[in-house]
Amino acid sequence: MSRRRRSLPAAPDPATAPDHSPASPPRTEAGTTDPTPPPAPPSAAGNAGVHPVDERRPLGRILLFGVQHVLVMAATPISAIFLMSATLRLNAGLTVDLLSAAFVLSGVGSLIQSLGLWKFGPRLPFVMLPGGAPLILFLAIADEHGLRVATGAVVLTAVFTFAVLPLFARLLTYFPPLVIGTMIVIVGINLVKVGALLVTGRPGEHDFAAPGHLALGLATIGFTVVGHLLLRGVLRQLSVMLGLVAGTVLALALGDVSLGHLGQGGWVDVPRLMPFGSPRFDVLAALPLMLYSLASMAEATGQTVINAEAVGKEIDQRVAVPKTIRGDALVSAFGGLFGLPLMVTSGENIGIVRVTGVRSRFVTAAAGVFLIAIGFLAPVTRAISVVPAPVVGGTAMVVFAVITVLGVQMLARCDLDRHTNTFICAVALALGLLPILVPDVYQGFPASVRILLESGVAVGAFVAAVLNVLFHHVGPALAARLSVRPGPDLRTEGNR
Repeated sequence: MSRRRRSLPAAPDPATAPDHSPASPPRTEAGTTDPTPPPAPPSAAGNAGVHPVDERRPLGRILLFGVQHVLVMAATPISAIFLMSATLRLNAGLTVDLLSAAFVLSGVGSLIQSLGLWKFGPRLPFVMLPGGAPLILFLAIADEHGLRVATGAVVLTAVFTFAVLPLFARLLTYFPPLVIGTMIVIVGINLVKVGALLVTGRPGEHDFAAPGHLALGLATIGFTVVGHLLLRGVLRQLSVMLGLVAGTVLALALGDVSLGHLGQGGWVDVPRLMPFGSPRFDVLAALPLMLYSLASMAEATGQTVINAEAVGKEIDQRVAVPKTIRGDALVSAFGGLFGLPLMVTSGENIGIVRVTGVRSRFVTAAAGVFLIAIGFLAPVTRAISVVPAPVVGGTAMVVFAVITVLGVQMLARCDLDRHTNTFICAVALALGLLPILVPDVYQGFPASVRILLESGVAVGAFVAAVLNVLFHHVGPALAARLSVRPGPDLRTEGNR
């Protein structure tokens, strides 16, 4: 089982005491690490020997940092439900019920992943959201087979995830840092694109790349940079939230924010159980979503590892990753009963953790409490929904790009001077980024094949894992069996 060679230190901040990463485990020739982790030195812990990820900060600060996470990620459930409502032509009452359920279950999932519940949740600072790609598949199933079949497909996929997880956990040994780092780079680039589309809109729309929207997104990034440059202490750690608030105020001054609907509607929303009627279970109709869950498990693997890297905590992938996936499956099963698509752990908060240097999992637990409260308090939902998409997109681009940097840092520790490792990474990046950079490149393929090929994360992880096995395991073993000495591993000119 692979371990990271060295944990990433948190971003330094005058308000927090410096933390030192644990010593790195020995690395084998095959690119994997020794399965026995060394004991963490006392310096790796926070106050009174408590690791920073388990540190209980003052309640006021935890609440502030929790609000920051909520503001950055709240646009995702709102946009997902609005897209769902527009595509399926749902009435306003049903849309409100679904939005309430999305916030409540996102909060419950964040609590499970952050605090842990038996074998569910890795106890890392995670938040959960309705997935983007699973939403598209959900809508396709609903359009072809009806909403009751679509909700049944979500429940079936959750059960399928539990069923195949033991097999998937055994395959985690083929996910060394080289594979995980490549996958995280692809995840980060894909998320930056998602944030950018919030700023520009989608190609073909009438206001695509409108100068005003671009200016608003760039101004939000500028506010965040200025805050991080000039502020100190807690305010600096809140620079992401302050940049988002400043961008919203600017949009309000420019007349790009509508406040007319804030006083409309009631005060309390309650999620409705089975809003479309009792689910119908059709395995064939659910097959596309089940296939996608394999890609989702690979992505959850990368996010769990990079989250642990960001907070500087040594984990056992064989234990932590299945806990993350079980949390996803459990919340998704309940989400299906409330009419929602698959729920997944989000990479959005990982970038915030890295930017702010606040590693406590109790912060994302506080965000989970806020999300649950938002789900029941209609005025809060309406207030958050007024934040313009370009402002959210500008903030998201910054925190998502940080995820890409984390992946690059992980790859930098994978001895890329070795020509073989460079080749593995290059091929995996090329094939993994293809469907991200060239959308619909696989539109001529059968639908069942497109589901996996269009997931750049899954393709990149699969290619990197297979090439790692071929070059580091099969090749040397075959050469030894044939009594043929393998050729020299070429290195760059500067490292011969």
